[in-house]
Amino acid sequence: MFDLVDILKKGADDTEAEQQQEITSVLFFQTEQCRSLVKEAYRFEGLVTPVLLPNGDEQIKEHVRHENIEIVIIELNESQNVTADAERIGHLLPNNASVIVIGSEDAISTIRNLKQMGFYYLFWPITKHDLIEFVISVHENRHRNRGLGQKRKAKQVSILGCKGGTGTTFISAEIAYLLSEDKRSSCVLVDHDYQGGNVDIMMGMKQFEKRDLRPGSFASTLDNTSAQSLLTKHTKMLSVLSLTSAGMENRDIKEYTKAVIDQVAVDVNFIVDDISSVVRQTFSQDEIVDISDSVILVFPPTVSGLREAARIKQQLMEVKSSDSQLRLLLVMNYTMPQSAATVTFAEAEKYLHQKVDVVIPYIKKLDAMILDTKRISQQKGKASKALHSLASLIVGEDEPKKGFRLFSRK
Repeated sequence: MFDLVDILKKGADDTEAEQQQEITSVLFFQTEQCRSLVKEAYRFEGLVTPVLLPNGDEQIKEHVRHENIEIVIIELNESQNVTADAERIGHLLPNNASVIVIGSEDAISTIRNLKQMGFYYLFWPITKHDLIEFVISVHENRHRNRGLGQKRKAKQVSILGCKGGTGTTFISAEIAYLLSEDKRSSCVLVDHDYQGGNVDIMMGMKQFEKRDLRPGSFASTLDNTSAQSLLTKHTKMLSVLSLTSAGMENRDIKEYTKAVIDQVAVDVNFIVDDISSVVRQTFSQDEIVDISDSVILVFPPTVSGLREAARIKQQLMEVKSSDSQLRLLLVMNYTMPQSAATVTFAEAEKYLHQKVDVVIPYIKKLDAMILDTKRISQQKGKASKALHSLASLIVGEDEPKKGFRLFSRK
């Protein structure tokens, strides 16, 4: 017998099941009030309840990388600085997720700063109705390829050596490793030495070969799939981009490399550019400022190294626009024993007119350790602590209370 009630009931059940699968989301909460409101609002609307987890870096690291999350809701009601905390957390989140920050900081600057990061901001207190309307609006924007989430790209960090032999590639490799493994941020290490270099040795990669570009390869034909095929996967979270060509000029390989970076930047949290002294000859200071969110200027404890670092720093500051958000971190790398240094820590800071952010001490038998594929950042000692501190500074974390500098300012 034709049963209209059963058919209508079945149709309603199917609609509810379909709606239950519409939005996959996670809430990282700080307060019970926020957790309860979000949970009840989703249930009232008939949506799948988001995963509810305390707001902590470890929780975020563990969850977002293993799930296909569309919307990440982060409560920052207890934050003293919403912008700073959102920026710090941002490197933990996949770029393809839409991010809603809930906070009680009532300032236009906060909304503007979060918008620049590609995050939505929802001012607390809110009603369940306001929350659901906002979430649905963000979800619809995703499916229309609109909204703030479309603008999120990787932060680009340029490791810049002031002269040859300063350990730029070594530091680049260690930082890329720490960002991907310790900070749980997806990362691409870019080798800009198109005809040589030791990135593979520093990374401990065996049977490594640069990707060979054919003469006549045009960057304009690149899409995300072809760009991804040029990456060499090192770990789940870390890849290396290293291109070469016998029939192309270095400037053309550089432009092709930049085009690849533009494509893959939407898929990762960090791009780490290894720009050694030799490589710097193909990069103008304008280009370095243009591509970088942060510049790590590395110099040795020598008079010549310090003078060159000061010259480069001045050039970068002259090129940098007044509204630029570029960060410049100074790293003093002891490529020689302290007894052989010709410049002290205090002299370096005085000459550069800026705080030296990190000092990496001399590492005995460094070559042997690298050839034995030992990560310096995973060993014990002050060098490891210095590298960890540099990685923390890059992602915006607070410096540890115990200083990582080796020498006093006397």
